[in-house]
Order: sequence, then structure tokens, then C-alpha cells
Amino acid sequence: MRDKWVIVLDFLPNGLPGHGRPEPIAQVVGERYFSLLEIVPRDGVTLSVGDRVYIGEGTRDKVKYIKRSISLDDLTTFARSELEEVIKDLIREAEERFIEFFNTAAPISTRMHSLELLPGIGKKHMWEILDARKEKPFESYEDLKKRVPSIPDPQTMLFKRIMLELRGEDPRHRLFVLHRRRQF
Repeated sequence: MRDKWVIVLDFLPNGLPGHGRPEPIAQVVGERYFSLLEIVPRDGVTLSVGDRVYIGEGTRDKVKYIKRSISLDDLTTFARSELEEVIKDLIREAEERFIEFFNTAAPISTRMHSLELLPGIGKKHMWEILDARKEKPFESYEDLKKRVPSIPDPQTMLFKRIMLELRGEDPRHRLFVLHRRRQF
């Protein structure tokens, strides 16, 4: 499991100061697993903020190699400011994937359900979601909000959980973000 596509958060044509030989790098976030990475573009390739770039198996037309996995603290100030908007866009664009999470989320243990890991969801809200999805699976964020009125904004809950995972505040439970120590 690893990201195949990333979104460029910042492009540094001369690399980061004080980080070895100067080479262009881009700080990126993965579309699916929200991996934070530094990539080195192919010679002559200039990347722009917001570009969608392929880093999966096989031929990479814009990427020479993945330099390293990084943490939130390693991001440039500009990349950090872009990250929140990019994640919100990814949550909006991948509605089907995240609605599937609400439709299939399962218990983690006998005392905790994975839905409870979302900020703002306790036992009461969890049971409302579970009861509503028994009747019929959710079809969209709007459908979820309509059928479970106590959940006013599922996108914001998802965003807060993803940011919490990126900050490493709940290292035992990961719903959406891959562990950052993964080597490429």
C-alpha cells in the first residue's frame, strides 16, 4: 500500500538550503494515503503547486526518484499552508471513498468503534450512523447529513482526523494516513 499519485505542495528549484547538494525537489502529499514526501523531478522538469504527479510503479514521466518520506514539521511554510486546502479538496473529490468508510467502518475492539476515532463522534453519534446505514448505505455527504442530522459536516470531521494522523497525535490508530516510516 502506497500512493501512486501525489499533489505538489511546494517546488524548490534549488532544493532546501543545507540539505546536501543542491537539486530541485518538490514536497508532495499522496492522494490516497496522504503520504508526505520529497521527490526529485526529472532533469528539465519544473513542477507547479497543485500539479498531480505519478509516483507509482513503472514509468514516471516527471519524477526521477522519491528522495524521502517527511513529517509535517519538515514541510516548508508554504507547503504547510497549501496542505490544508489540498486535503480538503481530496476529501471533496474522493467522496465515494470516504462515504464507503462511513458505510463499512467496523469495531476496533469490544469497547471502541472506528467511527469513534472521528472528532465529534461519540457513542450516541456512532449508533445513529450505524442504525441509519442498516436501513440503506449512505450515498453522499449530503445523504449522510440528511439521515444523521447530528453530523453536520462529515468533511470537516474527516479533515480533522487526517490532520490529527499527520501530526502523529494518535499513532495507535490510523484510518487514512500511512505510517510515515515507510521507505521508498
